Amino acid sequence: MVIWDGSPHQWFGPDRERCCLMASVDDATGKLLAANFTPHECSHGYLLLLWDMISQYGVPLSIYQDCHGIHRRNDDNWSFEEELAGKRDPTQVGLALENLAINPIFAHSPQAKGRIERVFHTLQDRLISEMELRGITTLQQANRFLQESFIQDYNRRYAISAQETQLAWRKPPKNLHRIISFCYHSTVANDNTVKLGGITIDIPPGPRKRSYAKTKVEVRQLLDGSWRVYYQEKLIAKHPSTQLEEPIRTLRRRKHGPKATKESLWVYLSCSDKIPSIFPVPPYT
Repeated sequence: MVIWDGSPHQWFGPDRERCCLMASVDDATGKLLAANFTPHECSHGYLLLLWDMISQYGVPLSIYQDCHGIHRRNDDNWSFEEELAGKRDPTQVGLALENLAINPIFAHSPQAKGRIERVFHTLQDRLISEMELRGITTLQQANRFLQESFIQDYNRRYAISAQETQLAWRKPPKNLHRIISFCYHSTVANDNTVKLGGITIDIPPGPRKRSYAKTKVEVRQLLDGSWRVYYQEKLIAKHPSTQLEEPIRTLRRRKHGPKATKESLWVYLSCSDKIPSIFPVPPYT
């Protein structure tokens, strides 16, 4: 079992703004599996933790987490499709866990997350001191320090051997970059494009289908900010990297009038030509 969480704190000293250290820990050994600094607790940070962890160790059986809206839908809305299916669509992070067959276990009190809270307490002592000695004052510098030396040194000092040595990690799937990403659904316009927020993705004619107008497609923004469009599990279009934004779930009317129905969906509202450089970009192949 893996435990993960975020810890808002003044990590760069009392005179600097608070930021969030997000980390995942192996419950059996106390090993720090992955960690990254973010301006605040966010879906991107958790997806990056998931990518780093699975790339190094494999897919865990379960993840212990709190009831934050990043992990679990806390709204009261049920779409017509959700009512028919008898279950609600998950969050973006929840969808990635579902597609990887990782069982989410929710903590219902701060005391239930005692192990990772103790890890953060240790990190607020040692990590802050280490960064102060090295003059680290930015998120970019801190993330580089975590990846290059601190996590390895922390595990050498504090990780213990598991009582059961049989590995429970599973082999990651080949399409990991698609699973650990932001997922949106859209309908192709008459001009064979997909429009999300401020971006337009052109879909080239395929060998079997010249136009995708009016078809429903799956749009994925990968962790490096780039875009992929899929139709019936086939990749049909790509788009360069744009700003990674926290997805927003909203209600949209399907039609107007007294019998109008609503559907709940993830929407992408903002984009930029540049992606943030505070995170290391996953080495996609």
